[in-house]
Amino acid sequence: MPGRNRLAQSRFFKELPKETLDFLWREGCVREFSKGSVLIHAGEIPVSVYIQLTGKSMIYNLTHAGRRKILFIFGSGVLLNEHVENVKASSCYCEMINKSKVLVISSAKFLQRMEKDFQLAKAVLVIQEWKMWRLCHQLKNTLGGIGLERKLAAKLWKLSRDFGVEREDGIEIDVDMSITFLADMLGTPRETASRLCTMLLNYGLIQRKKKRIIITNPKGMATFYKTGKIEEPQ
Repeated sequence: MPGRNRLAQSRFFKELPKETLDFLWREGCVREFSKGSVLIHAGEIPVSVYIQLTGKSMIYNLTHAGRRKILFIFGSGVLLNEHVENVKASSCYCEMINKSKVLVISSAKFLQRMEKDFQLAKAVLVIQEWKMWRLCHQLKNTLGGIGLERKLAAKLWKLSRDFGVEREDGIEIDVDMSITFLADMLGTPRETASRLCTMLLNYGLIQRKKKRIIITNPKGMATFYKTGKIEEPQ
């Protein structure tokens, strides 16, 4: 496949031997997906492995009430599959947040290379362990006795660390987030998400510009989600 091998710059795959990087790039296909494209469907068995190259995607599931609950938001360099063997159905959906490029390679080819190169197998383990670590932190916040406003603050603070862009007035999260999107992150109705967002605005922790959120007081945001205390910006 022509073009620069972007796996060489990815967070989890850049340490792989050149031979393995070349194999994955040669055997795979870079596909472009528009915003809203659903790459993986819950209940279906993926026959390909998907690695995000550019753009952002979200992993979500549906509650018993049919409401979407976002579990992860991923950027470039992440393996999007739950598992790489095409023997089990996926339990979650994977949807593109914006226009994205994804490396698509057959599961059989990917497993073939994993058998030959332990470094690739190790990279997959590291990615899946990282996802598990993040999920455990989410569960801790979900099951803890903290209010929803602090849960929203924790999620926004984390997103500002992952996708933050420094601005004069704070750290802008480089993801379009409507009230519906915020509600899906929390698993709450839109009215509740709107009320919580207004609380953070009134506390002076964030600003909203169209669909973008700016963390105006990052230190104060961290203090608030950890302790519930409002700290004045210095």
